Formats: sequence, structure tokens, C-alpha cells
Amino acid sequence: MTEFFAAVLRHEFMRNALIMGVLASVACGVVGTYVVARRITYVAGGISHSVLGGIGLAHYLIAVHGMAFLHPLYGAVAAAIASALVIGWVSLKAKEREDTVIGAIWAVGMSAGVIFIVKTPGYSQDLMSYLFGNILMVTPADISLVAGLDALIVVTGTLLYRQLQAVCFDEEFARVRGLNVERYYLLLLCLTALTVVLLVTVVGIVMVIALMTLPAAIAGYFTHNLRQSMIVSSAVSMLLTAIGLAISFSPDLPPGATIVLLAGAVYIAVSLLSYRVGLRRS
Repeated sequence: MTEFFAAVLRHEFMRNALIMGVLASVACGVVGTYVVARRITYVAGGISHSVLGGIGLAHYLIAVHGMAFLHPLYGAVAAAIASALVIGWVSLKAKEREDTVIGAIWAVGMSAGVIFIVKTPGYSQDLMSYLFGNILMVTPADISLVAGLDALIVVTGTLLYRQLQAVCFDEEFARVRGLNVERYYLLLLCLTALTVVLLVTVVGIVMVIALMTLPAAIAGYFTHNLRQSMIVSSAVSMLLTAIGLAISFSPDLPPGATIVLLAGAVYIAVSLLSYRVGLRRS
């Protein structure tokens, strides 16, 4: 553990990793709480796997067509938002089964990403890191972009707290009160999409859902409302990310996988403890 703290003081990439973990944790705490409350983790799963298509396309355009002004996360944002809007529109307007569309977006996004990876000249380690996560490879440019997305997510999620809370818990009552439920549900999906993009840089596409939902689920045992849950979930996510980085440092383990395994272990421990002491989920 002391080696990890020494490395943080000595190496910029370790400091960047911690900063990225903190930024992603804030958005994760806010939006992850809404996702768990609304029970749309399966939607977030479809969005997260579609992101690979956008990342792969951005890399392909940069490598083959020289579009150096692009950033892979731009492609991730575009793919995530597009997938969120399609899923939301199908859920609200179309007659197609929602789970069918989510499955299609999941498969098409991943497949498109694989094709673009294959067609991008040379082997791109960056693309693989987006799939499995490598928080140690983030750059100052990544941090700046993520900080902007983080600010947008947090400001929107907190300013519209009451509206999004109504959408999560009682849609019918919200409609009776004149709230445009469809609009705020689509907004929630878009916030989820942006959070997915943030977490992709931390734990990768494969494990996004775990870090989005487990801290919020843990916080649910110790809080009594959404606002409290957001704060506790963000703090738990930051703590898990920092400890996961520290644990993975000396044995040279994959940081993203270590963070998620730690989150899963803590969730199981808290769940078991709840049966012993009578904790109840909020």
C-alpha cells in the first residue's frame, strides 16, 4: 500500500488515474442512484456495449482518414446518446418489445466496433483498454473531456432532482401533476449514456454496469432517500476506486477488474450483514 501512495506522488499517470476515478464516481453516484431506483440497469447494459461501435469508428476515422481532431470519446458519446434515444423512443412510442431492441443494439454496437478494430491499421491497445478498462492510461485530455461531461451530468441531475425522482418512483402520479414523463425519461437515459462513457475509461465496457449499480446498491442500505443515496454512492465509488487501484498496483493486476471485484465483494458483505443486523434497503 505504501508503494502505491509513493507512486501517486511520483508518477503523473497514477495521479491522473485517481482524478479520473473521482470524476467518474461523482457521476456514477448521481446517475447510478436513478438507474437503480428506476430499475433500468438492462438499458444501461445495452447502451454500454453499443459504445464500442462509436469508439471503433472514431479510431478508424483518425487512423485511415486522418481526422486528428476527433477523440475516441467523441465517438463513444455519439453512440451512447443515439442508443439511449432509440431505446427510449421504442419504449415509449413503438410496439416493438424493448428487450428485443436492447439486445439488437447491444449486438450491433459490439459487432460494428469489432469490424472497425479489425479495419484500423495496426493493433490498437487503446481499443482493447476501452473494452476491458485501463484507468492507468488516461491522459490529461481525457480528464478534461470527462470533467466537462461530469459537470453536465451532475448539474442536470441535481437541478432536475424532483422531476427525475417522480419519473423513477411514480410515473402515473407525475402525469397527473402535468409532468412530461416521456421527456424526463429520455433525459434520464441520456444522462445514463454519458455516465456509461465516463465509466468506460475506468473499468471498460464489459464492467460498466457493475460500477454504475453496485455503489448505489450499497448506499441503499444506509440511506433513506435519493439525495442521501447519491452522496453516499459517490463516496463509496470513490473509496472503491482508490482502494482497487492500491490493491492492483503491487501485483500488477488489471485495475478495472480489481475495482469491480472489490465492489462486488463489499456488496455481498453488506447484503449478508443486513440479514444479521436488520438493515433494510431504501
